[in-house]
Amino acid sequence: MVSETLKDSVMEDITLLKYIGMNPIIVHGGGPVISEALKNAGIESKFVNGLRVTDKATMEIVQMILVGKTNKDIVSRIGKKGGKAIGISGIDAGIIKCQKHYAEVDGQKIDIGFVGKITEIDSAALSRLSSYEYIPVIAPIGTGPDGMAYNINADTVAGEIASAMKAEKLILLTDVEGVKTSKDDGDILHALSTAEVHSLINEGVIEGGMIPKVLGCVHAVENGVGRTHIIDGRISHCILLEIFTNKGIGTMISQAKDKYFNDETVWEDGE
Repeated sequence: MVSETLKDSVMEDITLLKYIGMNPIIVHGGGPVISEALKNAGIESKFVNGLRVTDKATMEIVQMILVGKTNKDIVSRIGKKGGKAIGISGIDAGIIKCQKHYAEVDGQKIDIGFVGKITEIDSAALSRLSSYEYIPVIAPIGTGPDGMAYNINADTVAGEIASAMKAEKLILLTDVEGVKTSKDDGDILHALSTAEVHSLINEGVIEGGMIPKVLGCVHAVENGVGRTHIIDGRISHCILLEIFTNKGIGTMISQAKDKYFNDETVWEDGE
């Protein structure tokens, strides 16, 4: 989301979905902007297992960027497209409750600071917002039993919210085309079952940063979400292209590659 044109096309897609009767909920991150702000403040960015090490000083900047900057920018852009967005974080009304998360490295628990593990999502509050005319825009920060704020991976928050809401779809916007037949390159796998995902991980086809994304999709499907999608956010109107075309532009992950209706095309490997 570094291009102004792409930002606008995504906001247009989301606003259109609301107008035609869907109830989108947006969960956003802000990693690159956070890293830049930390650099300007003289704080080194450190990661363990893909999660940002978040001490007190880092947490203050994370909240400032996610809640005060990125969140409100998205709300403003949706407003310009005619939508009514409400920007919140998981702290508001206790929508996202969490506990301290410890990373595990070589069997050892590592303290990575104010990083949260979700324990509860208030789906009722989100349902009240999204079922009316509003589009909730959520910054991935939760609150712990100690009242402290915790930074949470945005993909994780999106998956947990989708599961709690029993959403029809979970869509992850990334900077890759989707899962491919080879880790080096290959064709896009447009449709995968959850069983196939585990096989591809074991075979080393899915690796690195794609693993938490696909496992988040699997978790969401196993907890009530109809279908999940990993798509390339660098493509203009990527959301509409994925939802309203037979082939789509990314990778769809579901419990099984079943058709929703008789004439639907569920694409096989490499097609």
